[in-house]
Amino acid sequence: MNWLPLTSIEGVESIKTRSQNVPCLIFKHSTTCSISAIAKDRLEREWDFSEAEMPAFYLDLLNFRPVSNHIAETFDIRHESPQALIILDGTCIYDASHLDISVEELKEAMESAA
Repeated sequence: MNWLPLTSIEGVESIKTRSQNVPCLIFKHSTTCSISAIAKDRLEREWDFSEAEMPAFYLDLLNFRPVSNHIAETFDIRHESPQALIILDGTCIYDASHLDISVEELKEAMESAA
């Protein structure tokens, strides 16, 4: 799994644009939370998308909280940590938090959106 760092509001806007061509994952991670570490590990172990199929963006919540707030406002979702979002066509089509985050759930969300 190749994490792409998400560190700015401009990066969020770039993801919205990129999602017009390919679904994008945003993973909001708290580096001090054990549940967040478990969710991240599960994603990394189960991930089988290529970057061309679904690029995976990583947001360090502790260092970039304003970016997380912008994501919540932009996609009209409640902030949670950890949290996984799929952005497609500029909108959030799926979000999950805590131990509900799994690659299987991401795949099901993509099938529902197709």
